[in-house]
Amino acid sequence: MIPISEKMLELGEKSSVIREIFEYGNRRRAEIGAENVFDFSLGNPSVPAPPEVNAAIRELLDGDAVSVHGYTSAPGDMNTRRAVAEYLCKTHGASLKAENIYMTCGAAASLTATLNAICVPGDEVIALAPFFPEYRVFAEKAGAVLVAVKCREHDMQIDVSALDAAINCKTKAIIINSPNNPTGVVYPEETIKEISNILKKRSAEYGKPIYIIADEPYRELVYDGHVKVPFIPNYYDETVVCYSFSKSLSLPGERIGYVAVGDKCTEWKRLFAAICGAGRSLGFVCAPSLFQKIVPKCLGKTADISIYKKNRDILVGALTKYGYYVIRADGAFYLFVKSPEADAAAFCEKAKKYELLLVPSDSFSFPGYVRIAYCVGTDMIERSLPAFEALAKEYGLK
Repeated sequence: MIPISEKMLELGEKSSVIREIFEYGNRRRAEIGAENVFDFSLGNPSVPAPPEVNAAIRELLDGDAVSVHGYTSAPGDMNTRRAVAEYLCKTHGASLKAENIYMTCGAAASLTATLNAICVPGDEVIALAPFFPEYRVFAEKAGAVLVAVKCREHDMQIDVSALDAAINCKTKAIIINSPNNPTGVVYPEETIKEISNILKKRSAEYGKPIYIIADEPYRELVYDGHVKVPFIPNYYDETVVCYSFSKSLSLPGERIGYVAVGDKCTEWKRLFAAICGAGRSLGFVCAPSLFQKIVPKCLGKTADISIYKKNRDILVGALTKYGYYVIRADGAFYLFVKSPEADAAAFCEKAKKYELLLVPSDSFSFPGYVRIAYCVGTDMIERSLPAFEALAKEYGLK
């Protein structure tokens, strides 16, 4: 056998559970028809991008056909970086300039560049379970050990005391994803303040900053007027924001996002340069040029998220009626539902009898639940309700 990386081979040969279920759904759709399969596996927005996106594409393509497809500077187009910084200042009261913004190929690139920039072998990165499974892949590729800290089970809010106990001199960063994938939970201001105070004390104690990596692809996806998503740099200086337009603008396949490094971060210019260097080492020459230039024309716009709210409300109402325990979801487009049996994977297998494709929570490092991605057509949700009800009756739920 040729000598190759066994770790990379393992990652390549075994897809994520989410992708495996999605591919199973593709096979079932071919076999029995798409209208008969209720696929809630993938967080792939079904709501079209706002009209401003297509209008901006047409305008750009009707302009200079050469420059629009050419390289930008490695950190990104300067006009785009300036526009992003100005938007964050206006919207969140941030203190940012173009020089604080690094344009990326989506949130995955933002996270991997940031983790590779800050981590050295032996570092620990804390993730709040349940969390997006690729956090572990990203952290380990950066040479760090990922430490999972469980949230409170009854509401999936952060267990601040458990988080405090997990922090030690090896802790380099905590990833905070709010609104959260897979729960849809939004972490309130009071919790962010508590965590910030803890990290300030621990950073002083260890004589080095402990970062918060704010993973924010769902920032705009909140559905109730009283729910606010705290902008974490306003509470804690050592914060790096990793953002993607994939969800807000319904552009997951276009891979466009950014990293924002605040000028209140310790030695922020060195940190920013390290992120640029990490992007270089990972092979990110520059983010997609066309979509970089679309960003300034679409800042503050979102897809029609009222559709997601409608989907959420239909599902929560029906599933609760059928006897399922559903975590309150204030944002993103996921529901976290308790499995009627301890083995969530076994529950998901039984759900397939009814053509319901759900994701077991084991890969999110919080066993016993399933994730339902409701960023699908409302008509599919309505057609799926009898299947959810029949499955509940099989388990003898209310």
